[in-house]
Amino acid sequence: MDDKKYWIGFNLIKGIGAIRMQSLIAYFGDLETAWSADPASLAEAGLGAKVIERVLIARQKVDLDQVWAKIEAQGIKILTWQDEAYPSRLKEIAQPPPVLYIRGEYLPDDLFAVAIVGTRRVTPYGRQVTEELSTFLASNGITVISGLARGVDAIAHQTALKAGGRTIGILGSGVDKIYPPEHLKLAEQMMERGAIISDYAPGTPPDASNFPPRNRIISALSLAVVVIEAGETSGALITAEFAAEQGREIFAVPGSILAPQSKGTNKLIQNGAQPLLSVNDIMQALDITRIGEHKAVRKVIPTDETEARLLQVITHEPLHVDEIRNQSELPIEKVSATLALMELKGMVRQVGGMNYVAVREAQSGYE
Repeated sequence: MDDKKYWIGFNLIKGIGAIRMQSLIAYFGDLETAWSADPASLAEAGLGAKVIERVLIARQKVDLDQVWAKIEAQGIKILTWQDEAYPSRLKEIAQPPPVLYIRGEYLPDDLFAVAIVGTRRVTPYGRQVTEELSTFLASNGITVISGLARGVDAIAHQTALKAGGRTIGILGSGVDKIYPPEHLKLAEQMMERGAIISDYAPGTPPDASNFPPRNRIISALSLAVVVIEAGETSGALITAEFAAEQGREIFAVPGSILAPQSKGTNKLIQNGAQPLLSVNDIMQALDITRIGEHKAVRKVIPTDETEARLLQVITHEPLHVDEIRNQSELPIEKVSATLALMELKGMVRQVGGMNYVAVREAQSGYE
């Protein structure tokens, strides 16, 4: 358990997110010390009066040992920033969630993932595209990520499972509070071949305000985000916004200009998203057509000129992705996607803050 119960304790307190958690660790050195600190020290660490009051109340009301025992009994796994298994791609974003609660398994191969999101009011057209895309991705060893919502999300998860693939659902509630409730059986199937993940503590009920923030996790864990159908105010568009901020590829399925469900996707295309005209578009854009080979061989010579060029730039000294882009003179999207694959193949290593170093088992020549 080490100090994870203290991470959970602070995670339960309203007003303590990534920034304040960082401040507490920076000031106290660890969260166990922060949990027992006096109000004056908490104030010096950067907490305001209201948050300090909540911390003091939580100390009195919350039995951390009891909370931990309940989490263990439910089979919930905990990952914090300090865990090596914490998803590296998620750690790169601004304000990554300090704590992840997982039921099922998040595996290294889940770095090969594509998010499929869209409206709850899916049309037959949207259903067909979702099923074809999810089947194609799952059949090619790519994990399908979505939000377990009604409509496009559920179809994507169900189809991936049917195709024998892995799928991950990101929740806007605790992982013990499946929403909508009719997706409980689907969630259980996903835990067997994938996972359900949340940054909200167990027991957190679904709330409208929880869902937009969780979308940043959907996009962060994915190489690309595909919006199937979306109205003008759809939550799927929020996921696309996060994807753009995080440098992920964004695809949108074009639809009738008369269909309400296509207004959001058509607008995304107008604003620069790639139109998804074929399932192969994703594979080509991300250069993951040989996914099986990438998974089987982690340390290999560069397979193309892009990898070779990046290896000429990256050394044993940490180099930020922006500087890698500048020196390689390649588009940021190409650099990000290629670095993700090179990391999986053991050619480079991400050492935090979007900085990369070379792993010298990889050879720099390319013919």
